[in-house]
Amino acid sequence: MALTGVALLGVLTLILGGVLEWSAQRLRPNHRRLVDAIDQLLPQTQCERCGYPGCRPYAEAIAGGVAINRCPPGGNGTIQVLAALLDRPAVTLDPELQPMDPTAVALIDESRCIGCALCLPPCPVDAIVGAAGHMHTVIARQCTGCELCLPACPVDCITMVGSPDPSRDVHPPLHVKVDLARAAESRRRFEMHTQRIAADARAAEARRRQRRAARERGDNP
Repeated sequence: MALTGVALLGVLTLILGGVLEWSAQRLRPNHRRLVDAIDQLLPQTQCERCGYPGCRPYAEAIAGGVAINRCPPGGNGTIQVLAALLDRPAVTLDPELQPMDPTAVALIDESRCIGCALCLPPCPVDAIVGAAGHMHTVIARQCTGCELCLPACPVDCITMVGSPDPSRDVHPPLHVKVDLARAAESRRRFEMHTQRIAADARAAEARRRQRRAARERGDNP
């Protein structure tokens, strides 16, 4: 009888495990769709002010229950649409966070730029062009206004100014379509940026391994 009971318990455990795995498989697509829906409503500034390394990670955190009021560039408008989507209260921006001007873009004082190239890697959408030893400039229509380039500049030649792009100052309902289109483009550029950074890191690691192997071959002929 004892063996029968153990066998029955084993069978029930296997069945329960199968049910849980099936449930997880069913829930994962729904979770991804929710994250996608939340991400679509974020401004794709990629400023990291929310405490996450980009809009997509913040969307994943929101889907997991994190507060919806930690997006300064999105402000109250983003909070309201997220609240409607998730059926949560529409609260104000987290008081720990400073509001951001969603129309602002970075501007480099080219007369003071020393061509150090330190502002290039932090830009999440590669909106800064230039090379080491040469003057840099910002492509205003691609800049998300994230401000991540500001602390990277050793000579403080980067400032935030109002965007010359008139589409950033239109009124509803047109601004909704414009903002969504801009966000989609910023998301695409951010994905390309992260892929390039990852590829550069893999290439650098491969070079390090090659140099290490060459040294070992030289030390042990």
